[in-house]
Amino acid sequence: MPRNLNPLERLSRLFADPKSRATKTQKLTNPWIILAIGNPGPEYAETRHNVGWWAADILRERHNIRLHDEGPSRTAQLTIENQSAIVAYPKTFVNRSGSAARSLLNHYQTEITRLIVITDDINLALGRIRVRRGGGDGGHNGLKSIIDTLHDTAFPRIRIGVGKPTNGDTQIDHVLGQPSDEDLTAIKTAINHAAQATQTIITQGVETAMNQFNG
Repeated sequence: MPRNLNPLERLSRLFADPKSRATKTQKLTNPWIILAIGNPGPEYAETRHNVGWWAADILRERHNIRLHDEGPSRTAQLTIENQSAIVAYPKTFVNRSGSAARSLLNHYQTEITRLIVITDDINLALGRIRVRRGGGDGGHNGLKSIIDTLHDTAFPRIRIGVGKPTNGDTQIDHVLGQPSDEDLTAIKTAINHAAQATQTIITQGVETAMNQFNG
């Protein structure tokens, strides 16, 4: 997470250091896969495009688990109320997120309905989240890459609102920019809700998560 949010700073160091404190995990079959869309590298760690990573990092830190390299992603294994899950941070850029999704689904033999994608959304009000069981890409290049690669839209996704560009910024400038301190306060609330919504999907189902978190 940005600024004084130490977990994401630690995550950035993990990506920067291939010899980081990573541990191998056992091979699972059909676990939940929590795929956080974002760009790798410390230069992107504090940008709006990486808020999905911030939410996933909350889950990882809560369970005190470390990352290890796994194909085009860095992953960590956790258990949520007896449900096995893989938290994944693609090593590819946002517009190539599909390759990470396909690799993980194939490796773990996971059904597409057990793939949870967490992403930013400029069309959603700042600080809001929205849970959906499927649908289109909404103009998001990461979701577009996943849909185009998997040829399917039937995976749940959690969108985190980062608001629309202001002050003449382009969409690219906005998502690759860092939120202001005021905006960051709203985003902190949203990423905590996104982490909670992820756990709710896994333990109680998408419908329950939608009812609880789609205000």
